[in-house]
Amino acid sequence: MADKTQFIEKLNAKYTPKGEHLILGKAMFDGEVIPEVNVTIPLKTINRHGLIAGATGTGKTKTLQAFAEQLSHAGIPSLVLDIKGDFSGIAAAGEANPNIEERYARTQLPYHPQAFPVELMTISGEKGVKLRATVTEFGPVLLSKILQLNETQQSIMSIVFKYCDDKGLPLIDLNDLKKVLQYVTENPQGKAELSSDYGSIASASLGAILRSIVALEQQGASVFFGELSFDVHDLLRQKEGKGVVNILRVADIQSKPQLFSTFMLSLFAEIYMTFPEEGDSGKPKLVLFIDEAHLIFDESSKALVSQIETMVKLIRSKGVGIYFITQIPGDVPEAILSQLGLKIQHALRGFTAKDKKEISKAVENYPVTEFYEASTLIQNLGIGEAFVTALDEKGIPTPLVHTYLISPESRMDILNDSEITALTNQSALVSKYETVLDSESAYEILVRRMEAAVQKAASVQKTKPVKEEPGMFEQVLQSKAGRTFTSTLMREGAKAILGMLGLGGRKR
Repeated sequence: MADKTQFIEKLNAKYTPKGEHLILGKAMFDGEVIPEVNVTIPLKTINRHGLIAGATGTGKTKTLQAFAEQLSHAGIPSLVLDIKGDFSGIAAAGEANPNIEERYARTQLPYHPQAFPVELMTISGEKGVKLRATVTEFGPVLLSKILQLNETQQSIMSIVFKYCDDKGLPLIDLNDLKKVLQYVTENPQGKAELSSDYGSIASASLGAILRSIVALEQQGASVFFGELSFDVHDLLRQKEGKGVVNILRVADIQSKPQLFSTFMLSLFAEIYMTFPEEGDSGKPKLVLFIDEAHLIFDESSKALVSQIETMVKLIRSKGVGIYFITQIPGDVPEAILSQLGLKIQHALRGFTAKDKKEISKAVENYPVTEFYEASTLIQNLGIGEAFVTALDEKGIPTPLVHTYLISPESRMDILNDSEITALTNQSALVSKYETVLDSESAYEILVRRMEAAVQKAASVQKTKPVKEEPGMFEQVLQSKAGRTFTSTLMREGAKAILGMLGLGGRKR
């Protein structure tokens, strides 16, 4: 096994970038912290994505917190999907304690307790910036995927969107979409318009789409679809030179997997479509952290997984990095795992045969190391320690290093309710997105059109001459017997009158 001097020389050669970088901690060798070796990540490779993995209680969330702090110091904003609800403390300054003092003494790095600029966000009814999107912005393809429609129903959804576009029917929320489906299914004029311009569509298929929309509404999607739609450029803010840490609180994801999938699909698509190509800019413009990623891949639709795979491959060109935080690397699909540049691996526990298999798989994915017995050490890493491998400035994987991680400078606990209220009350973005706009859209237009059609039909019926029902006497006269009686009466009456005038028939 190599000695300490060789270790320091080799690691410093690979972990001393020339440009801007972050410091995750100090290297460890044979159980000893080596202050001479900084474990760093070049800013220019942050958009190559990454993974933070480890068993429960090994310090993943604190690693994520320290990582987001380092990005903020560098002026890089981030979006953290806080599924456990334990990340808000980054908005408050930390407090020194014996454990923190010991950690920073061993790393020989300065500790500066401080708060970081934070924006709380929500896709439900919690306090924070309300994130919304219109149905039109979401589009027929992504909406069909999240509704889990079949190919026929997807094509129908595209036709419905085209119909609304041609007829000037804005699709803002789900009520608009439901009203359009009702109009082209039940209203004669709507059915005729759709059939004449786009071909006939089976009512059963439209009904199936409508039922899928209602199911999505039951997960709270009505809150998400609407105006004012969220502008993803509002994620790119700085305050006093620090990047803003945007925290999306989604603690109820497990009960609303489709709603969360809807948000994720919308967010990735919007970022990819609106952000310009960055090229080699030197540092990312935004970093996304997806905590408890295994919940996303386990609970969400195949459409979401497929979309994430696509975005991981493409979105780095927009200057965006995506980082998954989960318990074991196997929670992340292979197609995504193979695209990740940074891996921070906390301890794994080998209690079962399945656990041991996951450990072996994780170790196989690391660069070969002469300094550690990785398969053994990975099960014995202490809290706040991790294996790290990243990409250097040339995109080459760095050696695997046992890292003594720095601890956060902000509070390692959550904000209380009064602190959350104070934070949201002073937010300009909360004020910007708080009010729900009720613009005229397809729902109002079609309701007005249908009411006008009803009123027109009623007025036509009112102006049409009403034929009175004949009385009993008239009914008798109009009958066959009545007509015979009338003819006889008239004939006999005429004879009587002529007789009185002396003009009767011939006398015998």
